[in-house]
Amino acid sequence: MSSLPRNLDLHLIRILYLLLVEKNVSRVALKLNQPQPSISASLRKLRELTGDAILVRGARGMVPTQHGESLMKPAKRILDEAESLFVRKAPFLPEDATRTFQIAAPDYLDARFLPNVVALLRRGSPGSKVVIHALGPGQDYLRMLSDGDMDLVIANWDEPPAHLHISKLFEDPIICTMRADSPYARRTAPDAMTLEDYLDLPHVAPTQMLPGYHGVIDAHLERLGLQRRVAVESPYFGVIPYMLTQSDLVLTTGRQFIRAYEKTLPLKSFTVPVKFPPMRFYQLWHQRVHQSTEHKWLRDQVSSAARALVQS
Repeated sequence: MSSLPRNLDLHLIRILYLLLVEKNVSRVALKLNQPQPSISASLRKLRELTGDAILVRGARGMVPTQHGESLMKPAKRILDEAESLFVRKAPFLPEDATRTFQIAAPDYLDARFLPNVVALLRRGSPGSKVVIHALGPGQDYLRMLSDGDMDLVIANWDEPPAHLHISKLFEDPIICTMRADSPYARRTAPDAMTLEDYLDLPHVAPTQMLPGYHGVIDAHLERLGLQRRVAVESPYFGVIPYMLTQSDLVLTTGRQFIRAYEKTLPLKSFTVPVKFPPMRFYQLWHQRVHQSTEHKWLRDQVSSAARALVQS
């Protein structure tokens, strides 16, 4: 199979198509705002490339040759396909959309946050589906983002991957909490926990979420040259507050997360005797969807839910 001539370009194909439609060099020149000699030169080049006259004189002006006429549909198809490469996608209309939004999030978020996200998505795009994925060690979320299997990851990783886009959502101050009637809680004021006490008490911590990831609490302690005594690890963060009520365990977590449990469980919170930075939650997404209007809309809804949480 012979290769396409190197001097065949899209503009030349456009001229070919217009010549076959208009059957007049002057009208094509006017349509393209080019001098007539330039269009005539292009016609000569087309004749040379095709080995055919393309247009010949007829009784009422120029007419396509049989071969020239056969080139009209292929030329139009090439122009249409080329235009589709660069035409702007129709604006995303969430109220009419029927797509699936895939979001990965940890279960130690404020109990109101994800419900608010879902509520906003349902109101804004009732025909779409929302799938919430748990963050855990068994799935490669970086690959899922880059492959398009995941839209967003909501996380508070100490060092988020540098190649992903990031948008801050909210901060949650660090506190620790335990059973209110435990011996230590009964004899210690909320602001009287010492560093020695904190490191020596038995802690419950979330199971390692990603390979090599130790969590913001232990990572910060390690930087300070400190280590707490983790007695229990659990992948089910939402049930940890209930573990506290039946044990001597201590949980270090965000103030907003534990606030909902304090209303129904006998817990007592303490000021942590370590200067932890607040938990910073953010959303992460891949460059491949950075300019997508539907993903921008999704990120806006998540950001709106975060703003409502902070203002409440």
